[in-house]
Amino acid sequence: MTAPGRPALLSPRDAAQLLRAGGVVAYPTEGVWGLGCDPFDEAAVLRLLALKQRDVDKGLILVAADIAQFDGLADWAALPPARRDAVAATWPGPDTWIVPATDRVPRWITGTHAGAAMRASAHPVVAALCRAFGGPIVSTSANPAGAPAPRDRDALDPALLAGVDGIVEGETGGRDRPSDIRDARSGALLRG
Repeated sequence: MTAPGRPALLSPRDAAQLLRAGGVVAYPTEGVWGLGCDPFDEAAVLRLLALKQRDVDKGLILVAADIAQFDGLADWAALPPARRDAVAATWPGPDTWIVPATDRVPRWITGTHAGAAMRASAHPVVAALCRAFGGPIVSTSANPAGAPAPRDRDALDPALLAGVDGIVEGETGGRDRPSDIRDARSGALLRG
């Protein structure tokens, strides 16, 4: 039984159904707990941003099970072959890349940026969730803006949990921090 005020624990398959219905879920990633929703559902994304108290202009990360799930979203042709190969060599894995985005990626995902942050994850829960959903989902740390990112489920903020529709069962991957973020055009480390 779920504790009062605490959302139910879900399998990736059940969480994917919630995402398709406009839900927001908390789930374990490589290093911290994340929040996710359908990136093409503006109302769900705006709800997630409100939970985090985060400005839409900052943009959000898209996470997928594999590089193929970014077909039609990443503009790979805008990168030289060596830069595409550099991105592909790190996936699946914990590296997030800012890649040129097609016009299919909504502004509420890119924020004020020309590119979109993307990661193909090797974390088994993340990959299973994205496969069950059928594509990439939003991935942002499950904390209010400015607060520490939670590394285990018990550290999730109770007020934030009150606003999510479910928690995906699992544990983080043991990494000691959120994913590194790099610029795909230059390879420069933006967050490490």
